[in-house]
Amino acid sequence: MLQVSDVHSTAEFYRDTFGFTTVFKSDWYVQLRAPNSAHELAIIDYHHDSIPEAGRRPTSGLILSFEVEDAAKLAAQFETASVPIVQPLRDEVFGQRHFIAADPNGILLDVITPIAPDPEWLAAQGA
Repeated sequence: MLQVSDVHSTAEFYRDTFGFTTVFKSDWYVQLRAPNSAHELAIIDYHHDSIPEAGRRPTSGLILSFEVEDAAKLAAQFETASVPIVQPLRDEVFGQRHFIAADPNGILLDVITPIAPDPEWLAAQGA
């Protein structure tokens, strides 16, 4: 559950960017479902009284990972849509092509496409 100040624009971002659909919506809470998946993402107004007062603050320090068919294609789409990219697209020796973007709340989004790991790196890991 992401605690944010603007529930509806955050939900719109995830619908527009990743194709989530709305499962439930109220003025302070939205439940979204990922496309072709049972995975869901909840978004709540961090001021809401259902959250204990000690925990009422925007989500921070969180990285959400999204596995996609083509991270390079999505990186280009994010750039066109002016979604902030905080780490450009790159290939990792451990088997990921990915970039990291930020949602409207500054929550980091690690967008990943699995690729073959570097054979030398695998050998060094004892794999």
